[in-house]
Amino acid sequence: MLAFLGAIICIIASVHPAGTAASSSPPSSSSSSDNDSAAAALLPPADKGLGALHGPAEALASAGPRLPGSPPPLFSRFVCTPLSAECPAATGPGTTGPEELLALRSAAAQLRRTALEQKERIRMDQETIRELTGKLSRCEGGFRAPQAPAAGLRAAPKPGTMGHPPAEPPAVRELEEAVRALQDRIERIEQELPARANGSVPTAPALARDALHTKMEQLEEQLLSKILTLQKERQAANSDRSQQQHDIEKELNSLQSRVAELEHGSPGYSPPDAFKVTIPVQNNYMYARMKKSLPELYAFTICMWLKSKALAGLGTPFSYSVPSQANEIVLLEWGTNPLELLINDKVAQLPLSLKDKAWHHICVAWTTRDGKWSAYQDGEQRGAGENLASWHAIKPQGVIILGQEQDTLGGRFDATQAFVGELAQFGVWDHMLAPAEILALANCTSRLQGNVIQWDDQAVEVFGGASKGAFTACEEGRKA
Repeated sequence: MLAFLGAIICIIASVHPAGTAASSSPPSSSSSSDNDSAAAALLPPADKGLGALHGPAEALASAGPRLPGSPPPLFSRFVCTPLSAECPAATGPGTTGPEELLALRSAAAQLRRTALEQKERIRMDQETIRELTGKLSRCEGGFRAPQAPAAGLRAAPKPGTMGHPPAEPPAVRELEEAVRALQDRIERIEQELPARANGSVPTAPALARDALHTKMEQLEEQLLSKILTLQKERQAANSDRSQQQHDIEKELNSLQSRVAELEHGSPGYSPPDAFKVTIPVQNNYMYARMKKSLPELYAFTICMWLKSKALAGLGTPFSYSVPSQANEIVLLEWGTNPLELLINDKVAQLPLSLKDKAWHHICVAWTTRDGKWSAYQDGEQRGAGENLASWHAIKPQGVIILGQEQDTLGGRFDATQAFVGELAQFGVWDHMLAPAEILALANCTSRLQGNVIQWDDQAVEVFGGASKGAFTACEEGRKA
């Protein structure tokens, strides 16, 4: 380590001014020659210019003549201790060997190369600075706006003439135009930044999109309003059509009654119950309806005259339906099933036979107490039973239909369950009639009318082609 420090001290020299060197005593010839040889080995050649910075006095003197009175030049000298080519004798640990000497020479060469590289980099930086300074000067000269000539003075001479500098080169003009374009773009961006930063101010596309959405919502509202209006008009048209159909059927029935009267001549006086309802075809639109409904009942007796013309079952001579129960009271014979009495959808089979296409008087009686019931045909009791809708009260405010079975209140008829034939003298009582009273009605010896529903021409409406005609019970019965 001590040998390395000694070599460094040998290489680096102090800097001494020329005047001081002149006033001092010259060194010995042997020492000066040795130092110059060592310095020549370390310094680059004089033509590479390193001597202009640091070097012997001869290098500085060769740069040119010195003016009188100018200060003496400054120079540096490398004061080196000569190194022996031979390896010193090894006297002990820490002495310098050939390897260390070779390393010292390599370090000196590396330092020389580094100094040269630093000099070249400094030179290149100086050239770059001069080039940039010139460009900056040209740019500053181009940004200065030309002054307009004063009034009354001559116009400025043309570029390139006497008294006016030559025109600017094209590169400067292009640079000025590029700078102006950049300035314009920056100004536009600065103007647009507030609008973009403010989220509450919508842009043009956003405004167009909002307007489109508003228009679509308005169109949807108009379409929905139109649909609702069309639905209401359709409902009103359906209601009007039903009313018109009802009126047409009523007028048709009146005309048919009038035609029947004209065909048979002017009839004499007949009681209001001397008529019958005729349903000629099995369908789901011919029927008769009682204008009066039933009150709440705990017992009843229903009687009528029937003449069936059906090929199979009797069908449905009558049905009574209420809002909560379509089968509140029904007399039904459907297909091959026996004749049945339904009360509150509970069923009792009746042993009656009415398929001979003749007039028959029938009665059914029922009481809520233990659900007792009895059935009569032509004044004779044919069957009786119990537990038919026991303790059930017949509900009021229903609809009585003659000739059709109701699946809903007053409608939804089934053609396969329709009655085909004639019926008359339909009456309802709010108690069970005695067997003698029922026999008297069947023999035409009694004019007993129902205390709940009476058979009256003004109380019966016919629809769909069903018609009314004259009827005398006993005479029709004898003809049968």
